[in-house]
Amino acid sequence: MSALSNRIKNLSESQTIKMAKMGRELAAKGIDVISLSFGEPDFHTPEYVKDAAKTAMDKNFTYYTPVAGYPDLRKAVVKKLKEENNLDYTDTQIVVSTGAKQAIANAVLCLVDPGDEVIIPTPYWVSYSEVVKLAEGVSVFIDTTVETNFKITPEQLEAAITPKTKLFMFSSPCNPTGSVYSKDELEALANVFVKYPQIYIMSDEIYEHINFIGGHESIAQFENIKDRVVIINGWSKAFAMTGWRIGYTASNSEIAAACDKMQGQITSGTCSITQKAGVAAYEGGLKTVHEMRDEFQKRRDLVYGLLKEIPGIEVNLPDGAFYFFPNVASFFGKSYNGKTINDADELSIYLLEEAHVATVGGDSFGDKKSIRISYAAAEDKLVEAMRRIKEALAKLV
Repeated sequence: MSALSNRIKNLSESQTIKMAKMGRELAAKGIDVISLSFGEPDFHTPEYVKDAAKTAMDKNFTYYTPVAGYPDLRKAVVKKLKEENNLDYTDTQIVVSTGAKQAIANAVLCLVDPGDEVIIPTPYWVSYSEVVKLAEGVSVFIDTTVETNFKITPEQLEAAITPKTKLFMFSSPCNPTGSVYSKDELEALANVFVKYPQIYIMSDEIYEHINFIGGHESIAQFENIKDRVVIINGWSKAFAMTGWRIGYTASNSEIAAACDKMQGQITSGTCSITQKAGVAAYEGGLKTVHEMRDEFQKRRDLVYGLLKEIPGIEVNLPDGAFYFFPNVASFFGKSYNGKTINDADELSIYLLEEAHVATVGGDSFGDKKSIRISYAAAEDKLVEAMRRIKEALAKLV
């Protein structure tokens, strides 16, 4: 009999981490692997942020921190939300965590009871449904397609709601599709939620600043549902701070206190040095953020053109984040060297082994027909990766 709990046995391994690991294993053998699997900016953390971290160490900010974060950091988040998003929160409504991933887990575990239903539009970030599993909730998926830019309609949302629905989880800009909901689209969804006061909304806005169509729109801007929205955000994407591990929730006071309580029993407060770096990032303005966004937009346009040249690939032009999520179903059933491709995960592994390009199969994102391609890599790497992908796909017959 296994010593492991059913909880961990039922939990799926993160496919993004799995593919990155497989890519590193090939690279360790001397193979030139181009990794387009991780959602990680290839830029460096801004110098002024690193300087603030060094100063924090010199000033001995090396002790345990308050569970919900240093007061100055929480105030910086409140200021950011007001000035950039026109959203009013108090510092007691902010809970800083060890990355946005922990912030998501805190929120789900504090809101979802066994048997509660959680509506998740597909495709979705890989960990959403897995965290719902940990909470013993039931994921209810709303499927979208590349033809609709992977966005749901109010009618689809309302059709998925039942008396057991407790939470709605989504991201905009979206990982893995890059889709961005407009203010009008968000308001239409909000008008549905108004009818169902028992439903909470988790709005993952971690890609807020990697947006190519204008200012970011948060569903929390609608006062008639704001008290039920839990905003997830952080520093990793906008400030190239993935390794620093820092994110936060902004929510009503009851949920914030619950997240504080939950986190207090799991990790307590996040890294003291990271928090001081986070304050500096928010106080330093958005110049480096916008420079990085503009570079991502150039890469998006480059890769979009190259993907459109590959026969059998169906792809849309994403409005944000740094991913493409092309439909690759036309390659299913085709073979090369005696190996037949049956689904997107198998195609992703084929591209890694044959083209030495790491992508991620769409199954773990809730879409078996697509793969995720990150363009958070240098332009020369992206051009070479697309050449390899095109060549490898052409071998399938």
